Amino acid sequence: QVQLAESGGGLVQPGGSLRLSCAASRFTLDDYAIAWFRQATGKEREGVSCISGRVGITYYADFVKGRFTISRDNAKNTVYLQMNSLNPEETAVYYCATKPGLCGGWRPTDFDSWGQGNQVTVSS
Repeated sequence: QVQLAESGGGLVQPGGSLRLSCAASRFTLDDYAIAWFRQATGKEREGVSCISGRVGITYYADFVKGRFTISRDNAKNTVYLQMNSLNPEETAVYYCATKPGLCGGWRPTDFDSWGQGNQVTVSS
């Protein structure tokens, strides 16, 4: 059974940075796509970024391009999301999720295994 464990959330001031981690167990990153989603209170879950398994192709939502970077460390079986220039509207619970193969359309319904979620609060 695939398992994901997120860490790295917390409180950050506007304009600040955070790095989220998603540690995978019971599977290897090469064969899976890993995506980050977020869900703010009262809003739908939305895709932030995705990285395909073996080929390592990355995708970003337009609203994070140039500010967020997704990466992976195969030795640690971990995917990271570096978030810079955060603004208060990005306060949300951030989730990582995985599915076999490539990112494809990387809609939330495409992913069948999810982490527990990690709160990110951007506030002064």
